[in-house]
Amino acid sequence: MYLTRYLSFLDLRHYRLRFLGRDLSASISVIFLDIPQGVAYALIAGLPPAMGLYAAAFPAIIGALFRSSRHVVTGPSNALSLLVGGTVATATAAGNITPMEVGITLAFMVGVIQLLAGLLRLDALADYISHPVVRGYITGAAVLIAVGQLHNVTGTPTHGGNLLHTIAGWIGDLPHTEPLAVAFAVGTATTVLGVRRIDSRVPAPILAMTVSILLTHLLQLHTYGLRLVADLAPIPAGLPPFTLPSIDNWTALVPAAVACAVLSLVESSSVARALATRSGQRLDMAAEFAAQGLANIGAAFSGAYPVSGSLARSALNQQAGAVSRLSAVFCGLLMLVVLLFLGPLIGQTPIASLAGLLLVLASDLIDRHQIGKILRGTQSDKAAFVATMLGTWVLSLDQAIYLGVGISLVLFLRQARLLTAREMAIGRKGRFREIDPDVTDATRVCRAIRILNLTGPLFFAVAGELERALDRFTGDAEMRVLILRLRQAQNLDVTTVNVLEAAAEKLAREGRTLLLLGLRPPALRLLQRTGSAARIGKENVFPAQPGWFTAMEAALQRALALVGPHSCGTTCPLAEYMAAQSHLRTPAATTPQDVG
Repeated sequence: MYLTRYLSFLDLRHYRLRFLGRDLSASISVIFLDIPQGVAYALIAGLPPAMGLYAAAFPAIIGALFRSSRHVVTGPSNALSLLVGGTVATATAAGNITPMEVGITLAFMVGVIQLLAGLLRLDALADYISHPVVRGYITGAAVLIAVGQLHNVTGTPTHGGNLLHTIAGWIGDLPHTEPLAVAFAVGTATTVLGVRRIDSRVPAPILAMTVSILLTHLLQLHTYGLRLVADLAPIPAGLPPFTLPSIDNWTALVPAAVACAVLSLVESSSVARALATRSGQRLDMAAEFAAQGLANIGAAFSGAYPVSGSLARSALNQQAGAVSRLSAVFCGLLMLVVLLFLGPLIGQTPIASLAGLLLVLASDLIDRHQIGKILRGTQSDKAAFVATMLGTWVLSLDQAIYLGVGISLVLFLRQARLLTAREMAIGRKGRFREIDPDVTDATRVCRAIRILNLTGPLFFAVAGELERALDRFTGDAEMRVLILRLRQAQNLDVTTVNVLEAAAEKLAREGRTLLLLGLRPPALRLLQRTGSAARIGKENVFPAQPGWFTAMEAALQRALALVGPHSCGTTCPLAEYMAAQSHLRTPAATTPQDVG
């Protein structure tokens, strides 16, 4: 039963032939987007254009068969291609390895990492990467993609380096701009945007690509200096070659492989969840992780580079009426047909046209609505978004991924260790309530007996916060008894028990008392096993009891007896509360609910 969760293709046993037409029709729509994107993304990755098409062939078939989502289409993606491109540039400059070997080896390493993550059921790890971090990376990557294509738009030389260096080099070369390149780039971008406005169902990228190929061929523009995809590397007619990852340079690729694996999993799981929300399908994220790993391993052995779940192609697949995973399988099969018969023709695409298409795709990555929501959110959300986005511009992209993961972990730990400590007192209606320190109301506070309500995790990571919360009260000379209500606190451990014991001993030396109220059985047993209950004083420990505030009233009786006559006099709100309860409470008034 454990392994069957990873064999998602078994649901095809219930497939109906009447679905075949809809699945095939959807796959034809997707392949029109697959072809231009595959070539364009390979351009971003600094790899031979054919590798972008290979990445949309066998990996798409493998991913479709094994992932739990029925609609996700596996293949190359924008942000992941940019990350691969940075690694390709660094690795080829540092060692004796070709760009194709880097891409293939990365795909294998990424696949192994993702497959293990799925088999070990580490799918929950993707949930700890916050949305602002992912959006910050994608936004920063979109800007880098656009800037990286400026030299192709103007037909000028490429300049490496960081964002500012690339822009400065491009500006310096503007006097040498090639008008033909600008015309094709602007023309392609205008065509794609214009067709979208007229009818979004028309495959604008393939239409623009076809027009540019026809114009180049009919007018022989290649002879006038217009560069073609085939000038980078020809796209041969034939199936993807069988390839093997390189074992010589793999250690240098480990940081980039981990970064690619994380980005690919976050990206593909986000796509799967978004589509499942629309379709109502239930996902198995462990199967998603394992399937993504198998797809990347398949990419390594079929001449491709790391792949992910494509948002644009997956959304189009669903919108076009795909019923089952066979639609994505057909996408991979159709790409094999394209490679068999149309490879050299695709190689006649002007590079400037692909640059214009990439400018549009980069613009699509900048989700203004989501960015606006983040910037209107909390300070931590804004900081995570801005820091990650800036990190993509000043760091290498794998380091930017690690920066984003680090920020997500810091935010998670900050929330995980969030302990809320608020004072309780008698409110207007004679009931206990927490005091809002920022609001002045009619809440009545006894200065001699203070009540502190602790909510949240009470383990070693919050020991410092607990000490600071206690210090705010123990520093008040008027306070004689401090009651700690622990009914809503969890995960008490030895570290926080030591803090409570130290506070009790300090107060005892000063003739004051600490009372612990509303302890649940696990916390009470821990105090008893460690001997802290005896050192604090068993008479000062009040376990949670059935009944509304039964344990609270027992603790108050003890506190009032310890304090005796005090500055509140006959108007002490706590004394008045206890007097009222003694008149109002009857045996039938209690409930079996344990509220301490």
